Amino acid sequence: MSEPALASSLRTPHPEREAGGPLRVPRRRGSWLSDFRFAKGRVEVFDTGADLVLDRTLVGEALVWFGYHLVVRARSWTMRLLRRDAPRVWFAPHTPRPWYLVWAAMAWAGVRIASSPDKADAAFAFEDATWSERQVPPLLPAFNFRCPDISKSRVAAVFEAVFGYPLAVDPATWSGEAVEKSELNGAHDGRIVSCPTARRAGQHYQRLIDTTDDACAYDLRTACVGGAPVAVWIKRKPSDNRFSIHNLSVTLQTPAEVFSPEEIARITRFLAAMHIDWAGLDILRDRHSGRIYIVDVNKTDVGPIIALSFADKIRSTVRLARALDALLPARAKAPARRRPQRAGPPTRLSPPAPL
Repeated sequence: MSEPALASSLRTPHPEREAGGPLRVPRRRGSWLSDFRFAKGRVEVFDTGADLVLDRTLVGEALVWFGYHLVVRARSWTMRLLRRDAPRVWFAPHTPRPWYLVWAAMAWAGVRIASSPDKADAAFAFEDATWSERQVPPLLPAFNFRCPDISKSRVAAVFEAVFGYPLAVDPATWSGEAVEKSELNGAHDGRIVSCPTARRAGQHYQRLIDTTDDACAYDLRTACVGGAPVAVWIKRKPSDNRFSIHNLSVTLQTPAEVFSPEEIARITRFLAAMHIDWAGLDILRDRHSGRIYIVDVNKTDVGPIIALSFADKIRSTVRLARALDALLPARAKAPARRRPQRAGPPTRLSPPAPL
């Protein structure tokens, strides 16, 4: 089965939406904890199905994030007072929780979440899912409405078309090591397999990109806004645990410090081909060939990355906030109300002069 055919066969339409139909908006209810299931020392994320070990490391990272969140929340309260005419954005079918980067960027810029499309200045398609139905945005400008598929097969097919060299492999004919991972977004289940081997249902296969320097492996997490990269987080992990969500260290760089002008141009073309306005890209640079590979796309990225220093967390948020704010139209100010003038004393008419 070809990669595009595989992606099509795995696609599962949302049971409550029809393609091209009106936007149904199941707003999230309840506390943040309602997005997770805690059982037997593990945490399941309902939206993505990710299954995480609830250990000291995860709890510690959650506490670090909460300290950052308090600062962003305080900034948002201040901006509400200082920027009363800020743009408003309508999200559908879901509204982002505070751990999503787009929430933090909006809060920092003072941009508000609209309660309905008629009260918004822009629309944003937001669903933490691999496949989603194509929807007609209720207003313009609109972001991410034209990207219904971020499966690994789709990403690999678009990458090869734009960059001119392949990422995906057929495990039945490939000889050597390859990476097997779920087609699903946010599964974090990558593993190295020896090929040739039989293809497992629901799995995607990529060539193994060597980013190691013996002890560590490096990922170039690239935040993109408005169809262009705006920040790069260089993630360092143990080479024997490269698929972990935990990092030894992370540093913030600009795209120009990490990628060549030609690579930035190709990344921009990739985003255009995927019809993505906001996303986080997982990019790997092969240490032997020097080539870069875009191996994953996330339209609902969380963060900033916990291992960043607090200063870099804030710098990252500022960059994202400025880039997002630049995309939004200025909110039309309501005309100032004129105070009614008090009526003066009645005008006395002088008697006509005698003829």
